Amino acid sequence: MIDFLPWQQGPARRWLATRERFAHAWLIHGRPGCGQMEFALAGAASLLCESPRDGLACGACQACRWVAAGNHPDLRRIRPDAQAVREGAMDVAEDAKKQPSREIRIEQIRSLLPWFNTATHRGGWRVALLYPAESLNTIAANALLKILEEPPEHTVFLLSAQAPDRLLPTLVSRCRRLPLTVPPAPESLAWLDAQGVKDAADRLAAAGGAPLLALEQAREGRPVMPDWLELFLDQAGGGGDGAALADALQAAEPADWVDGFQRLWLDLSLGTHGLPPRYHPGQATRIAAIAKRLDPAALARAADWLREQRRLARHALNPKLLADHAARTLLQSVRPR
Repeated sequence: MIDFLPWQQGPARRWLATRERFAHAWLIHGRPGCGQMEFALAGAASLLCESPRDGLACGACQACRWVAAGNHPDLRRIRPDAQAVREGAMDVAEDAKKQPSREIRIEQIRSLLPWFNTATHRGGWRVALLYPAESLNTIAANALLKILEEPPEHTVFLLSAQAPDRLLPTLVSRCRRLPLTVPPAPESLAWLDAQGVKDAADRLAAAGGAPLLALEQAREGRPVMPDWLELFLDQAGGGGDGAALADALQAAEPADWVDGFQRLWLDLSLGTHGLPPRYHPGQATRIAAIAKRLDPAALARAADWLREQRRLARHALNPKLLADHAARTLLQSVRPR
């Protein structure tokens, strides 16, 4: 992808207008699904383009064709092996027991050093694109920090991140920050409709207004509301011991259901004040019925518990035990006061 998304073109033109005095490193960050990786790649294409149009990549020159084909000599994409596999840029390891790495490793940073010492292909920029930047392990992050302390000439680093707070503060301090926001809902809905997404409004709301996340979930065939969240609402409204919910949570990724419950908890909190839900407007009636009888203190305690689990969800030591405890804790918190 070498074109900016429609809602990114204005900010991109303003950003690229300063390319003659460009910072050597940029941290492009935003909420999941707002398009920061797409922005960074389109930015790289624009910096490398030989005939930019209004500051953006023309899409027709040799440099743009190389970027589109993934073989521009002055562009390096550094990402975890697992990400490269998802993109189809790397084959799955023959050894099925060896999972592709989810981290950016120091070997990948070191592989850039010979590249820095060669002349750029046509005397222009050299661009290193790293994403997601928060996947840099500590050793790789420190190696990158040393490079940024004495950056190579004619080189721009574009770091794309969804959680910049997980990066080394010293690394962040070496970058200019470029925050991206989610586009206005009408613009997102028009774009999703153009992509052929059904139930675009409900999907966009469930994705927190992030259009790329809504599109990804639609293409993967995910329901607007996951089955385990539907089950929770059923049991919260009609009772249940939580065993079925625990089984459903165990079959899902802890990070996914923790995030889903945090979104639902915001909707329930809004409901206690008579306000409409933000993430699940299609479930407004059920959410309002549950919210009427909630104990605010119990709801707040469960919200604190979910916040703590968010830090640990990607490294859950015992997913079954966590799922059982979650089902009991969350259902208990929405019982009538």
